[in-house]
Amino acid sequence: MTAALSAHELIARHRSTLDQALEAIRTRAYWSPHPEHPKAYGENGSLDAAAGKAAFDALLGTRLDLGQPGTDDWVGGETSPYGIDLGVTYPHADLDVLLPAMKAGQRDWRDAGAEQRAVVCLEILKRISDRTHEFAHAVMHTSGQAFMMAFQAGGPHAQDRGLEAVAYAYVEQVRTPDTAEWTKPQGKRDPLAMTKQFTPVPRGIGLVIGCNTFPTWNGYPGLFASLATGNAVLVKPHPRAVLPLALTVQVAREVLAETGFDPNLVALAAERPGEGIAKTLATRPEIRIIDYTGSTAFGDWLEANARQAQVYTEKAGVNTVVVHSTSDYKGMLSNLAFSLSLYSGQMCTTPQNLLVPREGITTDQGPKSYDEVVADLAKAVDGLLGDDARANALLGAIVNPDVKARLESAAGLGEVALASREITNPDFPGAVVRTPVIVKLDGAKPDAEAAYMSECFGPVSFAVAVDSAADAAELLRRTVREKGAMTVGAYTTDPEVEQAVREVCLEEAAQLSLNLTGGVYVNQTAAFSDFHGSGGNPAASAALCDGAFVANRFRVVEVRREA
Repeated sequence: MTAALSAHELIARHRSTLDQALEAIRTRAYWSPHPEHPKAYGENGSLDAAAGKAAFDALLGTRLDLGQPGTDDWVGGETSPYGIDLGVTYPHADLDVLLPAMKAGQRDWRDAGAEQRAVVCLEILKRISDRTHEFAHAVMHTSGQAFMMAFQAGGPHAQDRGLEAVAYAYVEQVRTPDTAEWTKPQGKRDPLAMTKQFTPVPRGIGLVIGCNTFPTWNGYPGLFASLATGNAVLVKPHPRAVLPLALTVQVAREVLAETGFDPNLVALAAERPGEGIAKTLATRPEIRIIDYTGSTAFGDWLEANARQAQVYTEKAGVNTVVVHSTSDYKGMLSNLAFSLSLYSGQMCTTPQNLLVPREGITTDQGPKSYDEVVADLAKAVDGLLGDDARANALLGAIVNPDVKARLESAAGLGEVALASREITNPDFPGAVVRTPVIVKLDGAKPDAEAAYMSECFGPVSFAVAVDSAADAAELLRRTVREKGAMTVGAYTTDPEVEQAVREVCLEEAAQLSLNLTGGVYVNQTAAFSDFHGSGGNPAASAALCDGAFVANRFRVVEVRREA
């Protein structure tokens, strides 16, 4: 295959970006090459807002032909949470044809080396970035995120996470030199001398099992980590969120072909309604790596049954915030209200349990009882979402009927401190938009435990009354140990309480945010600096991103000979 883009051209184009990414993961300082503001696009080949919307509209009702081998049908069926039938159809694959075709290109991809693979991945990300406005609409109308969140989380933030994975993959692969001259003295005899070659080799085909809520943000780390370490990648999207990942596969295939590699190194596995091909794919012998985001039940199944593969899962957790004391009561309430409301709580990092001492907390506004804290938080959420236009921009739409059902049943679990209300979206009358519900529970009552010790994914939170700060720390420990947590938050002005919560998080491997009262929220993480999950508690078996996330996607093979 003739390359339209040479390795030299790609290195000249992207090596400086790779170097900056390597520096960012070393220093953990803020850095991003992908603009967050929509107005930053429209030059140097990127689509502006109007062009991106037009590109998305042009996709509706079309067949997305990726040119994959083994296509035996065309499948679709996505309906936007905003009430639009997307009407896009995708290739359905005969796996016995597609998987061997994917393996055929791995030798050339392996032999290209870590640097060339990295810059090819960066070229893919650059082209996705140029189409950020188009991708934003695709994410919005498959996940239910409001447009600005879909633009940022589904666009630059997802691209950052993909680039971060490439940077970690590069670091781990070049940790071992390509060659080494080895000499061992033998005293009076001639020394032993060897020449050694070390080659990173891929495990096989990586399988990315996409999620409904964050198809690109959660999908890109595994996709690019596997691709950058020499593996082919098969992308199996969630059936309600195919379009963003199908477009990603389309771009990747185009870049691979233009750079002289087999485009079948990246392929799509869309499924018929109700087909459920994830289990079949996950246990195929060709699949050697699996990245999954979704329910605990299926994540556990993958870990138990996909024994031929290295499995990375992000599952469910019960995220907790300890509310003990604060020097900025208004800021605390505002920060928590935003965290509970963003994307209708449909984030794996959204707080669920708020542990508040039943005797109340100390604040800069004087003592506040448990009832006052909960009532004031309810008012803060109401104030934040009081304007319907602003509420729509923060909440987005309920992604599926299961979330709506959980929201409606939550009111029966305890005393409702804040009732959920329905909001109409004038631009999308078919959207299901609901404000959060806050339910008061007594942590000492056994019947309440079933509620607060289970994940209730969606805009539902529990204000759990506890006996003391020590009681809160112990409940936090048990929750993380038994159920897992992607995030933990705490508000306290007491150094001893802070240390107790910190110790729990260190021992149970949970990421902790302390005393957030400004524009950073417990349910948000920044690529190159923050770790998303830890891989050390039941919520996830991997962190996005760290060395462990990439290092076992390849092995190093040594060839040695006498010098």
